[in-house]
Amino acid sequence: MHRFVPIEDLFTGRHFDRQIIIWCVSWYTSLNLRDLVIMMADWGISVNHTAILRWVKRYLPEFEKRWKWRRRGDR
Repeated sequence: MHRFVPIEDLFTGRHFDRQIIIWCVSWYTSLNLRDLVIMMADWGISVNHTAILRWVKRYLPEFEKRWKWRRRGDR
């Protein structure tokens, strides 16, 4: 059985809200960084493309493990 780090613990000490980070990392799989920056700016959130890239490098592997686990149905 897989033991994941609690989702709250992944985002401790982050400047941005965890939901913003989750959205950006999820949307990165279908959009490019510049489009994400523009989309966030439209929503009133000022974020640099390098910050999004750091989030992707940090969180995407963890999210993929969780998504793969859920897809398989190993609950």
